[in-house]
Amino acid sequence: MLKIRLKRFGRKKHPSYRIITIDSRKKRDGKGIEEIGYYNPMTKQVKINLEIIQKRIVEGAQMTKTVKNIINKIN
Repeated sequence: MLKIRLKRFGRKKHPSYRIITIDSRKKRDGKGIEEIGYYNPMTKQVKINLEIIQKRIVEGAQMTKTVKNIINKIN
């Protein structure tokens, strides 16, 4: 099953995240299938390709709670 979730980047105590599609059995920093956008909690900067997310959800991917919350904030 595919998941749409966050992948952590950035240095210690300064996180930034990429929103990726990944197999649900992979670890947090595993190789993703596709990058959909990014989220920087320090500056509240968000960029998400909603068309790709809709396409992946139709294919059966599930979003994590955190990604759902981020998307709801920008809409």
